[in-house]
Amino acid sequence: MTNAQFAEGIPKAELHLHIEGSFEPEHMFSLAKRNNVSIKYNSIEDLKKAYQFNNLQDFLDVYYAAASVLIHENDFYELTMAYLKKVHTQNVKHVEIFFDAQTHTSRGIAFETVFFGIKSALEESYKKFGIQYKIILCFLRHLSEEDAMKTLEMALPFKEDIYGVGLDSSELGFPPSLFEKVFEKARQEGFVTVAHAGEEGPAAYVWEAINLLKIARLDHGNNALDDDKLVAYLVSHKIALTVCPLSNIYLKVVKNINLHPLKKMMDRGLLVTINSDDPAYFGGYINENYLAMTAALDLSKKDIYELAKNSFIASFLNEEDKEKFLLMVELYYKEFGDE
Repeated sequence: MTNAQFAEGIPKAELHLHIEGSFEPEHMFSLAKRNNVSIKYNSIEDLKKAYQFNNLQDFLDVYYAAASVLIHENDFYELTMAYLKKVHTQNVKHVEIFFDAQTHTSRGIAFETVFFGIKSALEESYKKFGIQYKIILCFLRHLSEEDAMKTLEMALPFKEDIYGVGLDSSELGFPPSLFEKVFEKARQEGFVTVAHAGEEGPAAYVWEAINLLKIARLDHGNNALDDDKLVAYLVSHKIALTVCPLSNIYLKVVKNINLHPLKKMMDRGLLVTINSDDPAYFGGYINENYLAMTAALDLSKKDIYELAKNSFIASFLNEEDKEKFLLMVELYYKEFGDE
């Protein structure tokens, strides 16, 4: 078995996935037609040409335009189910899905329409495929903290089913400190907190996410490597990083795939995981990210095994479920991990 085949088959969890970012172009055009929504792209080919991003903002412009065709609960169900069917074939056993409620509520779509569509697909997938899940509500950092607070209030009736809150969207110029109060309120309500930091923003943003937002896990975190004290803190406090390799390449966060810092992160003792971020826009789902890193960084089967283990260790699963999946990964490695 080649290292690539080993990576494809190993049981894994995905911890950094924006469900709106799994919106494939063909599905987008289908829903636009069904919902009678006009989009500025004339064809699927025209839309794909727009995927030549120079930075995070270029991507977000397309991302938000595409999300405008999502209107009905069934639209969100279809979107989520399409993702789950895909990752089921890639041996994903657990997903922690981000959703951007403000992208939809700002258009007049009810919070519950979005939430129930996503949740119903996750429940069905669990019954059909056994994929376990957590749901994380992300606040859009280019909008105000006041708007985030209103969104948190909308989420409170559903807090038994929403595990945590996060922070995403445009990073530069929008430090975590702008959202300290809403994250404090979220923690008081029992939500776990995570945040995107250190993708395009500096290591200082990661410190803010740790000290002010009290994050349990760091999304991206590439630029944490610029600060040795920060790296030491992340290692000693076992704060995991949800790294998204192909996203980093598409958004020019990393200039060349062969220079991706994933292996350097591993070598420095960081608890890193591989994820797809927005797979419809960034060249593939979780297996495509594993394969890209395996080829570019010459990852060994042991490296891949460690990354798959990390995905469950860093998850928000309870300890019993973590042990169950870690044993599954270990048995896979024992059977197929011959170097």
